[in-house]
Amino acid sequence: MGYQTRQSRRILELLQLHKNRCMTAEEMYLLLKDSSEGVGQSTVYRHLERLCADGTVRKYLGGEGGSASYQYVGRETPCAAHFHLKCTACGALLHADCAFLHELSEHILKEHGFAVDGGKTVFYGLCAACAQKESSVK
Repeated sequence: MGYQTRQSRRILELLQLHKNRCMTAEEMYLLLKDSSEGVGQSTVYRHLERLCADGTVRKYLGGEGGSASYQYVGRETPCAAHFHLKCTACGALLHADCAFLHELSEHILKEHGFAVDGGKTVFYGLCAACAQKESSVK
């Protein structure tokens, strides 16, 4: 990323701090609005688009009309090479780099003539911790 303001650095730092989960632009705005830099909502969106364009941040579209969420991946992370698992309870985004999913992708290409983009493929459900919490409540 070229020129950086204090606000853009603050947005990037926030994403890096929470790199193990996705955050919506609204969540980021709420966390940053009271900071000494006074980051505005339009600034958050503008910088998120720049960070997505340069590959530092991945954008995941929300299902069923939900908001898009963003996660810091850094430029060196081969995030496009694997599927993702998103917890609908806590927002964690897990990288699923597993042989079975690679085989599934190959099967879909061979048998159905469709090339799956693993980096944009997200399975939604509950992570182990949230599933355990939910089962203990029942």
